[in-house]
Amino acid sequence: MLFKRLADNRQDDSYATAMRRRRFQFFLDLLDSVPRPLTILDVGGTQDFWERMGFTDEPGVAFTVLNLDPQTVKHPRFQSVVGDATDLSAFTTDAFDVVFSNSVIEHVGNLDSQRRMAREVERVGRRYFLQTPNYHFPIEPHFLFPGFQWLPLEARAWLLNHFDLGWHKRSPSREAARQEAASVTLLKKRELLSLFPNANLYCEKVFGLTKSFVVYGGWE
Repeated sequence: MLFKRLADNRQDDSYATAMRRRRFQFFLDLLDSVPRPLTILDVGGTQDFWERMGFTDEPGVAFTVLNLDPQTVKHPRFQSVVGDATDLSAFTTDAFDVVFSNSVIEHVGNLDSQRRMAREVERVGRRYFLQTPNYHFPIEPHFLFPGFQWLPLEARAWLLNHFDLGWHKRSPSREAARQEAASVTLLKKRELLSLFPNANLYCEKVFGLTKSFVVYGGWE
């Protein structure tokens, strides 16, 4: 499927990977202003991402990756912790120099849950850099179905109960399909800015359309 090949960020030659590298270069430009040593909390991230970006051996940088389940880390600069993005109470205020998050906030639940994550990101990080897909982009990035996010929940559940869509195999039951469809809540621009009212906004474009947003704050 063409959409899937273009959107597969596991492939080095995909369009999604090219966009991710451009976004990461923007992050590195911001990071140049931060003195070393520094600490990065990657909410929902993996060591593999930083390896693919060629950044694991950056001097003076220590990484903590936080996920609902333990992650395999082999590099001495990395540690894996288990936690919930909406409750980072294990960490003190300003515990990290930078909080980084890539395509996670749309998975934590409804707008109230997303607001809790936003508050925690701002609390534990002196700076933050958070990316999420745009609700209004016509190709939904998880299910790779045109306008999927605009359909009623029951229509999305029906599709998932009958077809493989994007990265998701056909759900075995209507209830499982309903839960899967409801597990992604894409944000509109105004909603994202309401979560991060003091943030700067960077828009990633594809053919003149905004595919995703980056909110970032606390940088010089």
